[in-house]
Amino acid sequence: MTKVLDSNWSQLGVSAVTTGTVAALVSAAALAALAKAEGKGALQPLNATSHWVQGDAAAKVEAPTARHTLVGFATHHLSSVLWAGFFEAWLARNPPRSMWELLRDAFGMSGIAAAVDYGATPHRFTPGWELALSKKSMAGSYIAFAFGLAAGALVSARAREAAQAAWSETTPLLRG
Repeated sequence: MTKVLDSNWSQLGVSAVTTGTVAALVSAAALAALAKAEGKGALQPLNATSHWVQGDAAAKVEAPTARHTLVGFATHHLSSVLWAGFFEAWLARNPPRSMWELLRDAFGMSGIAAAVDYGATPHRFTPGWELALSKKSMAGSYIAFAFGLAAGALVSARAREAAQAAWSETTPLLRG
């Protein structure tokens, strides 16, 4: 029983990292595009995410720097993995039967993330996008995050299926 629980937890962890990475990349690309559309530097929203360490002035930095961009993206990526962990746990208990249900659940999780990020989190620990983007663009970034969660969940599910198929093929050899 413990081995099964350990396997489920590690599988959830791998799924969270996979889904979170896809969601982080999709939303980071959206943040860059939205910033450019507003006439700002493409990296400003990610640089702004480093405001928890560098202060609110981080949102004004347009150039890539380790201090701002690396810290900002690492923070964004880790928070995406956290939200993806909640999302993957939800999907494990409530598997979607269609693409529409997967998207519905992804948009629900993204909405919860937005509400927590900007409604329950102290300013210092928000994503910081409000320092660099309009509210409309912030909403767009959470829409992109939802699509990233859904795409990541699909990638994660395919990887799980491939691993299970490979295991099924090798198991008879081990019993042999």
